Amino acid sequence: MTSIYWAEFKYKQDCYQLAAVDGKVCYIGGPEEGYEALEKWAARYVPGAVMIESPEQMQPFINEFEDYFSGQKRIFDMPIEPKGTDFQQEVWQALLEIPYGETRTYADIAARVGRPKAFRAVGTAIGANPLLVVVPCHRVIAKDGGLGGFSAGLDVKRALHAVEGISLRA
Repeated sequence: MTSIYWAEFKYKQDCYQLAAVDGKVCYIGGPEEGYEALEKWAARYVPGAVMIESPEQMQPFINEFEDYFSGQKRIFDMPIEPKGTDFQQEVWQALLEIPYGETRTYADIAARVGRPKAFRAVGTAIGANPLLVVVPCHRVIAKDGGLGGFSAGLDVKRALHAVEGISLRA
């Protein structure tokens, strides 16, 4: 039987849920989502898994988050294993190529994955990203320079932009 180890990480008033299977982070949920979203994700992608709350097991990953939010880390080293469709995986890989402190548009990502007219499908794939922050969907903005959407909420996206020194035109 598969075990999913999980713990919470707090940054200011926000609480993120981190989960790993076999030592690889597979889920990072945002403050608006809570533990219920993690359970729903687990039921879909790792059916029958046992959920084990283990801050000790997750501490190396939590340490990386603490370093990121304190400005000491720009690139995550943790092993990851996001679960999704082939198209989603392709989009998420393109997100990993966006440098810290920079942004790209949905159209940029669509072009990067070889489907320049599929920016809406790219937006849907980005919205399904199970690894907030580590797979930096917060670095994707609208073509007009606005924030666009964010599954964890625009306040969280703004906070992540602040951590990375990203400023958008008003």
